[in-house]
Order: sequence, then C-alpha cells, then structure tokens
Amino acid sequence: MNIDEKLQGWLKSHLTLEDALPTKMPIYVNSMAYFFGTITLSALMVVIGSGIIIAVFGPGWWHVSPVGHFFNSVHFWGVEVFYFGLVLHMLAKFFKAAWRDGRWRTWVMGLMTFAVTIFSGITGTLLQENWDAQWNAVQGKDPMNALGLAGINTMDPGQLLTLHVVLFPFLVVLFAAIHIGIVRSESPVRPIERGSKDGAR
Repeated sequence: MNIDEKLQGWLKSHLTLEDALPTKMPIYVNSMAYFFGTITLSALMVVIGSGIIIAVFGPGWWHVSPVGHFFNSVHFWGVEVFYFGLVLHMLAKFFKAAWRDGRWRTWVMGLMTFAVTIFSGITGTLLQENWDAQWNAVQGKDPMNALGLAGINTMDPGQLLTLHVVLFPFLVVLFAAIHIGIVRSESPVRPIERGSKDGAR
C-alpha cells in the first residue's frame, strides 16, 4: 500500500463528508463560548489577506500612501482581534476541559498554533520599520540567544520578512487546519454535565 492509499483510508475513516461540511450541529454549540474559535478564524483570514497586500507593495507604500495606511491598520487590528478571540477561545476550552474524552490532540494542536503565532507577532512587530521596531530589534538579540535561537537575527529585515510572510503563516494555517480537522472528526466537546466527574479525567 502506498502513501496516497494510506492517506485516503485515514481520511475516509476519520473525516467523513458530514464531518468536513456538517449540515447539523449539536444544540450546545449555539453557546457564545463556541463562537470564539470562529472569531479567531475569521480574523486570521483578514490578517492573511491584508498581509499579502502590504507585503506586495512594501513599507514605502504602507508608510506613505493613505491606502497603504488603511491596509496596514486593517492588518494591525486584525491581529488584535485574532489574539482577543484566540485567548477567549483557549480560556473557554480550558474551563470546559476540552481535552476530555481523548481530545488531547485538539488541545495540543491549539497550543502549538498559539506558540507559532507568538513568534509571528514578534517578527511582525520588528517589521514595522519605525523607532519602536528598531529598538525592539536591538534589544531582541539577547533574548533570542538566551532561548537558543541564535540563528534568528532580529536586526535582519530580510530574514524577518521571510519568517513573517512565508514560514510562520504556513505553520499557522497548517496547524489550524489540522486542529479544525480533528474537531470536525471528533465533534465539538460537549459541556460538562452538572455533577459529572468528567472534568477530572
């Protein structure tokens, strides 16, 4: 059996068409606590779309042109909404003990996605090319070395741009897609029933 056949078999057994594109959802997902993930995903699409536009035209455009200012602001506020939704999503799932019933993979993939977005946010801050970005880039050398990431040069705009525009978005989208695929396969976590000991599992 080749790799494609194994992948087809895994997808058929773990992610049916109803899982991938559900037409019916459990009634409890109407709760606001289940909406934070949707906010995060929507903001991520805005961030990626606006990021592509400002990356194509460059800093000379987003610092000078009124249209560039607009898309730069959309990108910035998209990131703010993304992190706002992401933190609320993680808190909601933490208090719902979302790792119950063998859903630890979903929780781990969510944490990995969050970790990558932290580094993506750092590189984005350093790419603003203003006084704050220059100061943070100079001060960021030592923390990167302390973390064992001496290969990341916070004062190299070319490297930062590659990380921020290519590597980190790819990883965030990949991890988020895996996260959503697992959720669709296993269904959203059910609420903790009153008097249940599931939260301790």
